[in-house]
Amino acid sequence: MRSHEVDYKIIGHDVQLVEVELDPNETVIAEAGTMLYMEPGIDFQTKMGDGSDPNEGLFGKLLKGAGRMLTGESLFLTHFTNRGIGKSHVAFAGPYPGTIIPLELMQYGGMVTVQRDAFLCAALGTRVSVTLNRKLGAGFFGGEGFILQKLEGDGRAFIHAGGTVIERQLNGETIRVDTGCIVGFTGGINYDIQQAGGLKSMVFGGEGLFLATLSGHGKIWLQSMPISKLIRELSPRGGNQRKETGGLLNQFLQD
Repeated sequence: MRSHEVDYKIIGHDVQLVEVELDPNETVIAEAGTMLYMEPGIDFQTKMGDGSDPNEGLFGKLLKGAGRMLTGESLFLTHFTNRGIGKSHVAFAGPYPGTIIPLELMQYGGMVTVQRDAFLCAALGTRVSVTLNRKLGAGFFGGEGFILQKLEGDGRAFIHAGGTVIERQLNGETIRVDTGCIVGFTGGINYDIQQAGGLKSMVFGGEGLFLATLSGHGKIWLQSMPISKLIRELSPRGGNQRKETGGLLNQFLQD
């Protein structure tokens, strides 16, 4: 199914939203609960599946839904369609402050892999599926890096990132990243999770037990403030843990 050709406008700076313009009978799909406002003529329906395959049966939709539930997302996606006679608009925003990244999937070979909570909305015809890190042990310990989503199609998709977004083009280089700071990457990028240094670095470094390694040829998007890190820092336990770690480190260095 060829994707609908939707136009858009990104509004805001540090806390962004995307306003999508729909011609009559055009549709955009979105994560449940991300809609901010919609103009007259927009009709919405909650459906199981992304609608990329009109002939897909109930069993196929259930399998996709089960995969989405693994990511912590809803079993359903919301489909917004312009039923009016002229152009109309619907807007979407992420669940926390951040930046919205528009993706022209055809520019990236028709596929981009994104963090499990990054997908915001896309033109109808975009396929949203789940992919797992092939190294299950490292994946479980790596946290955010275990379950990812694939966005496939020939239209526009929009993903949401926390804080500032860094875009990097890799031409055979390798970069190591906090697993939660990856927003997405294109085909041609090899993704793995590896142990973060020696024992002292793992225990006292504050960077976690594992880091993600990205290498190859393609584009990557990174975020400066993933929601997991924000929650950890704002929790009462977060400050106490930093104090406890500092005390242990001082004792370790004195021994």
